[in-house]
Amino acid sequence: MADIITDITLDIFTWDDIPATRYGHHTGLFSGSTKMGLLTIRTRDGVEGHAFLGSASRGADMDGLSLIHYLKPILMGQNPLDRERLYRQMYRKSRMTTLRAIGAADIALWDIAGKMAGLPIARLIGQYRDKLPAYASSAVLQAPEAYAEEAVQFRDDGWAAYKIHPPTIPADDIKVCEAVRKAVGDDYKIMLDATWCYDYPQALRVGKVIEGLGFYWYEDPLDEEDMLNYPKLRQQLSIPLMATEYSPGGLYSYAPWIIQQATDYLRGDVAVKAGITGILKAAHLAEAFKMNFEIHHGGNSLNNVANLHVAMAIPNTEFFEVLLPSGAQKYGLNPDIEIIDGHVHAIERPGLGADIDFDLIKAKTVGRLD
Repeated sequence: MADIITDITLDIFTWDDIPATRYGHHTGLFSGSTKMGLLTIRTRDGVEGHAFLGSASRGADMDGLSLIHYLKPILMGQNPLDRERLYRQMYRKSRMTTLRAIGAADIALWDIAGKMAGLPIARLIGQYRDKLPAYASSAVLQAPEAYAEEAVQFRDDGWAAYKIHPPTIPADDIKVCEAVRKAVGDDYKIMLDATWCYDYPQALRVGKVIEGLGFYWYEDPLDEEDMLNYPKLRQQLSIPLMATEYSPGGLYSYAPWIIQQATDYLRGDVAVKAGITGILKAAHLAEAFKMNFEIHHGGNSLNNVANLHVAMAIPNTEFFEVLLPSGAQKYGLNPDIEIIDGHVHAIERPGLGADIDFDLIKAKTVGRLD
């Protein structure tokens, strides 16, 4: 007899001591504490699948109620291995809930599947590699010298690359990019993520500068809705463009970018593209068009574990993103994902295989949604 889902709960717990951090206009400056969610899907046979909901800049309370209200009724009494059917049913509720909530439920289902099979999720998908180079992804820092110093630190520690989240003022951003290139030398890989902050003339001006500086890619220079100017910008620059991270519509947002040749890379993660199932579909779509699918950080520690499994199972991704500072990104695992010799490594335990700090979560829990 097939196992079925018998219970779904979301425990809300506090994440304290978040350092003052900003990545761009979209996040603003956040600090202090937030509410995280531990999603648990339980089966009749006693298998539990887990996921985290929320991030340092977006509390789980924003998405959690809709997860329980709209997604739990879809999943209860169902075979947890029917992920494709359940994913399709959950996605049809995206008008009422969020892609982050769907993603958390999908990750927990994959965790169950891996535990039932006795396999890490990457093996369950079909593993391609056992390690991947990591790159450091900055917060917005106070001065060009601060970026330069941080970039040198990660270069010297053996990380593959360094990505700049700039002040988002074009003239200042150029100074940051010039300072980092001067500090790390001509051969080290550096990227710019402009976080959708430029208009077309600004994007072209900054793009020409970083193209001359030998930057590896140019990420999100224009608003994700700007499908008029992205193809035009791409025609004017030789540096690869990366977009689609937050393009509305999950999996179904990618088609116009490919058709209009508006980006060189596709992008996404398990939170903003609705789970492991969502980004696997997107990565395979990218592969069909000979494009890389570069995985965006997941917003919380367990999402990044889910990202890691996908990264180990697809051929068309080059790096693993580690967003800085750690205090605004890592919480609830002990230990968290480790960087060894500049690489992340495949997890070999069943399911997600993460060391969830259940004692910490229990001590910090403030309520339960069920």
